[in-house]
Amino acid sequence: MTKTLIILILLFKGDLVREKLVLPIEMDVYECLIFSNGYRKAVSTYKSEGTTQGWYLNDGKGTIQGFIC
Repeated sequence: MTKTLIILILLFKGDLVREKLVLPIEMDVYECLIFSNGYRKAVSTYKSEGTTQGWYLNDGKGTIQGFIC
């Protein structure tokens, strides 16, 4: 069971940040991945323009690169 989600964010200034999110309940890895997908959709927008594509944070800081449950 897991209770922590690490979000990997690449900032536009070049830094890779690991944001730690404490999950509201314990869940298995599969449930954590489902939760992380919903979280990604809530805080970012997928953009695909030419050769540029990815999940861009709505606050304009950078892009989501992945998750660790």
